[in-house]
Amino acid sequence: MISLNGVGKTYGEGVAAVHALRDVDLEIPDGELTVILGPSGSGKTTLLNLVGAIDDLSSGSLRVGDVDLAALSADARVDYRRTQVGFVFQFFNLIPTLTAAENVELVAELTRGNGAQRARTALEQVGLAERLDHFPSQLSGGEQQRVAIARALAKEPPILLCDEPTGELDFETGRLILGLLRRLGRENGQTVLLVTHNAAIGEMADRVVRLRSGEIVEDRHIESPVDAETLTW
Repeated sequence: MISLNGVGKTYGEGVAAVHALRDVDLEIPDGELTVILGPSGSGKTTLLNLVGAIDDLSSGSLRVGDVDLAALSADARVDYRRTQVGFVFQFFNLIPTLTAAENVELVAELTRGNGAQRARTALEQVGLAERLDHFPSQLSGGEQQRVAIARALAKEPPILLCDEPTGELDFETGRLILGLLRRLGRENGQTVLLVTHNAAIGEMADRVVRLRSGEIVEDRHIESPVDAETLTW
């Protein structure tokens, strides 16, 4: 379980201080797909970065399972990010001089052995078995995002953090990527946090948490999530 208790995050000091999150309490069970909604500046990405141990808390506590993230040393935080969390961003961040397989294998090797086989398996999971040897420039936007998802999956992390994963994609491709994240999260038993400003995407989730000005203004469970392929916006 991911557990936030009184979590606050402030950037800067004095009159220039920006309070990105204010006294946030939230518990996310294992295996749940939670969509974090809110406009720009609401604290969505900050929340994701705190769970991913990219940023430090300013106040409160944040635990993932029995791990207190605030108590981790710098080396332990690196190990946590390497082994416990997979990241999928709006921008694909692929290395242009490496093939799809090499982009995924590079990350897989950083976590544990047998990186080549785990990279191939992850790319097969996202439907790119026939594109292993293609470079990013030879792939469509949707295919590049699938490589980015495979890169996160190859680490076999219990948590998948997705920051606007469809932001650079067209409507149809975006729905396919959302469906892929939904299916793979269920198949792999992963906890998925997906940040977006698009309220329609929340209907495919198990739960919607809405932020405004760094505070939770809605926390709603979805009784009957819809298939991602049926979403409209």
